[in-house]
Amino acid sequence: MSTPSLTEGDQLHTVISEDMSPGRILAGRALVWSSALLLVSLAVIQALHDAETISFGFENWRPVLYAYMTWAISMGVAQVLIRGEQGKRALFVLPAVLFVVSMVVFPLLFGLYISFTDWNLSSLTGRKFNGLDNFWQMLGDPFYWNALKNMVYYVLAIVVEYAIAFGLALLLSAQIRARKFFRVVFLLPLMLSPVAVSWMVGKSMMEIRFGPLANLGRFLGWETPSFFGSPEIARLTIMVMDAWTFIPFMMIMLVAGLQALPKEVLEASKVDGCNAWQSFWQVIFPLMLPVSITAIVIRIIFKLKLADIIINVTAGGPGGATDSVTSFIFREYRDRSNVGYGTLLAMVYLILIVIFVTSFLSFVKRWMRPTT
Repeated sequence: MSTPSLTEGDQLHTVISEDMSPGRILAGRALVWSSALLLVSLAVIQALHDAETISFGFENWRPVLYAYMTWAISMGVAQVLIRGEQGKRALFVLPAVLFVVSMVVFPLLFGLYISFTDWNLSSLTGRKFNGLDNFWQMLGDPFYWNALKNMVYYVLAIVVEYAIAFGLALLLSAQIRARKFFRVVFLLPLMLSPVAVSWMVGKSMMEIRFGPLANLGRFLGWETPSFFGSPEIARLTIMVMDAWTFIPFMMIMLVAGLQALPKEVLEASKVDGCNAWQSFWQVIFPLMLPVSITAIVIRIIFKLKLADIIINVTAGGPGGATDSVTSFIFREYRDRSNVGYGTLLAMVYLILIVIFVTSFLSFVKRWMRPTT
């Protein structure tokens, strides 16, 4: 009489890697590595061919795309060969991973390659590899460093924006009349696009001859109410316009945080004899730190992308006084058609953003640990 197998009648038995034969596992791994080697080889050959380092290659990058599709299919097949039933489950996650690789990793690598080329769309010579020439040009570009300096001013302005947003949040969380109406009114700037704000406010209301704000300035004694004539006033005006647009975003997040505070803690602070100022600094503000940090980080991310208001109102002027890094890179593409140099500036700016945000979050984490 034969002994029944362990899996006989087991309808829920899962085939794991230990149940796979060594030959099947070896075939799966060989499939992955061979397709990956094919993809890398074709990509390197095409990159060297475009850089005119080697004479043989392809006319375009289409063979690399076909190799990537082959590698993607091989990854799915290999998961089943190596991991069995668990590999079939991984197939549901694999499309998302491949999408991220296609839409994020590949463009990032291509942009990194472009940043080491001399590629001007107005030139008849096309794209040429020039090594670190773009990097040395960036180090000696005073307009790029001026744009980075302006970004420091713009980011520091978030401190004032946060203070105003917190004050408005406290006001709208208090028991005042028409509280819901004021919440909607204060959110109106956020509903407008920055392009609409730049034309409605910057180009119309601040117009030096007939703008209402310019006329108000004359009425108050400002002889030449030019909001974009001097570097300092122009930069401050851009800050005010951007703050007017995005302060409601921080305000609504802080309002939500204030409404989520435990009422028992606030009532206990009143019983202990805390006045309004002590209650704010010793109870409300520490409890609101997680929400505050989240609002500030998101606002920093939006601020680092500041470009649309500047492009539409001042185009970086006067003399680059209002330029942000993003607006400067945009004009490098649009006005000078300098794709290679503009891409290098964008790559360097991306690295600076990653370093800054990571350092900021690390500092906040260490600072909040003893505070909370």
